Amino acid sequence: MSFKPSIIAGAVLSIFAPLTQSAFAQTSTVTVSANPLGKDETMQILSPTKVLSGSELRSKIGSSLGETLGAELGVSASGFGAGASRPIIRGLEGPRVKILQNGMAVADVSSISNDHAVASETASSQQIEILRGPAALLYGSGAIGGLVNVVDGRIPTTLSKQLNGEAEIKYGAVNKEKSASFFLDNSIGDLALHFDGNSRDAANYKIPGFANADGSGEIKGRLPSSFSQEKSLGFGASLVQSWGHFGASLQRMEDTYGIPTDERAFIDLKQTRFDIDSAIFQSFLIFDAIKFKLGSTDYKHTEKMEDGTPATDFKNRTLETRLTASHANLDGWEGSVGLHTEESKFSALASATGRADTVPTTKSSSVAMFLLEQKKFKDFTASFGGRLENVRRNPEAEFAQPNRSFSLGSFSVGAMIPLSRDLEVVTSLSTAERAPGTEELYSKGPHESTLTFDIGDAQLRKETSSNLEFSLQKTSGLLHWKINTFVNRVRNYVYGQVDGVMVNEEGEEDASGEFMQRHWRQANATIRGGEAEIGYNQVGEGFSIRGFADTSRGTLDGRGNLPLQAADRIGIDLGFRHQGWRNTLSILHSQRQGRLAANEHFSTPAFTKVDLNLTYTHPYQYSQLTWFMQVRNLLNQDIRLATSVLKETVPQPMRSFNVGVRANF
Repeated sequence: MSFKPSIIAGAVLSIFAPLTQSAFAQTSTVTVSANPLGKDETMQILSPTKVLSGSELRSKIGSSLGETLGAELGVSASGFGAGASRPIIRGLEGPRVKILQNGMAVADVSSISNDHAVASETASSQQIEILRGPAALLYGSGAIGGLVNVVDGRIPTTLSKQLNGEAEIKYGAVNKEKSASFFLDNSIGDLALHFDGNSRDAANYKIPGFANADGSGEIKGRLPSSFSQEKSLGFGASLVQSWGHFGASLQRMEDTYGIPTDERAFIDLKQTRFDIDSAIFQSFLIFDAIKFKLGSTDYKHTEKMEDGTPATDFKNRTLETRLTASHANLDGWEGSVGLHTEESKFSALASATGRADTVPTTKSSSVAMFLLEQKKFKDFTASFGGRLENVRRNPEAEFAQPNRSFSLGSFSVGAMIPLSRDLEVVTSLSTAERAPGTEELYSKGPHESTLTFDIGDAQLRKETSSNLEFSLQKTSGLLHWKINTFVNRVRNYVYGQVDGVMVNEEGEEDASGEFMQRHWRQANATIRGGEAEIGYNQVGEGFSIRGFADTSRGTLDGRGNLPLQAADRIGIDLGFRHQGWRNTLSILHSQRQGRLAANEHFSTPAFTKVDLNLTYTHPYQYSQLTWFMQVRNLLNQDIRLATSVLKETVPQPMRSFNVGVRANF
């Protein structure tokens, strides 16, 4: 069967007609919205930064945030099936990597366990930012690994002279994925409007061989319970004036995805999110801008057995506020000060009885003050940041658990020293403190999806990270490169220790029990590593090339390796751009990972993942159409992620083909 491009194009655009012509331009400078100084990605002194936007972002978007970012420098993915995969930054994951949506916490429960999805879809996102260093201190002391900010522009801050946006439809063969996404921006007078949504329906995906790494068992060809179904709808409006803006947004997200374990459970997730974003760009005392944000979320997911019987209900309700005052040129200093608060109520209760079989209902609160400053001196640029915070955990009285309070202080200093016109040395020293999470303190019950019986420790102490980093970089011209080295010393590192004891649902020792006992413990840890990247002609016409390598080592003092350590990697991207064509061949080689923690027994083998992206963009009526084909895992490798809890039994998808069309107008 053949299709004429004009027919498909008309179908994509018909619901948005009539539209007016808009300009399309690609620039090499991208503003990092999560940086209060408003700098572009090449000016992050203490925050090694990567910003994905435009066609680069569209070519990398996967079914999860972890899959989307898993090949970025220093970033890997947890890989718990297709539905749940969280980014891991420099060997740190979970609560040590904060996930934001438009600069506010996602407020899901993905940091608690690898089987929990991030409640922020990327299909209609406009930019994804990866930050480390002092900028992270504005968003929480616990972000000792860094943060990821998903920007969707749901609350507009500028007026659109005409209707503009994007719409995309895509089909994936490996899992019969059918997806569609869109976002629209328009204005009525001084009122800016935004509307976005997405829908994705993916079946169980195909695998290149057996599910079990040793070739045993009966599962081959297609991985059971690896399906994913997601939909979301969002609306935002903002009053935009010469003095600034005031806006609000509402989003509803629903996600159902399988857990590819022998039990074949699945998770049914729902979240409603309300946000306010306002800014006043008027002089007040020493400040020239004041911003206020508020985020309220109502999150719930239910872990269900294969037949649909509910097992555990996870709930999290949060209210977050952030007030920031910024100044420029105060004796050469520019920066921000602010106040950040967060209230939450979290629980993980048995669906049938309401008992705290996993985590008791706990109210948490935090109040923090933060400061970030930067100044350019004659021979160097200096920056420093600080955050003082108090965190409280208060379980409800009926659960007979102690209240905890933690006073946290986090600081970062550093400098950028130019060696020549386009060569710079960047060095930084930071310390950050993190309060143990609710699940680390109070867990005592079975977790169906991970098949662990988790036991918390209500006496855990705060975690303190001291990080030293050194970078050498060239950020201008056709040829650019950077080398980063770091060492991170963590005192009282909180980790889950699996002792090999099998228990039943009540926590009683039972050799035939389905749950493995896991205790939350503390020990000192050290994470060290390095990253290198070189690129030529990354934004211009013609041929381009990018090469990179990263490595990290995490150890517990006197207790061996940290669990689920990322493998050493090396990669190369070959690109070609000419007029409407934009094509990229990506080769990522991951080495064998045999640095195992106690009770880990499987070393992930080396693999080479080859991906191909072919796109062609051309004008069509009042829009630009981009036709694309993506080939993932071209060599059909049996890929096992060293960072996945299920690495022995859950391989990544086999060779896959995705095709689609995207309209920008």
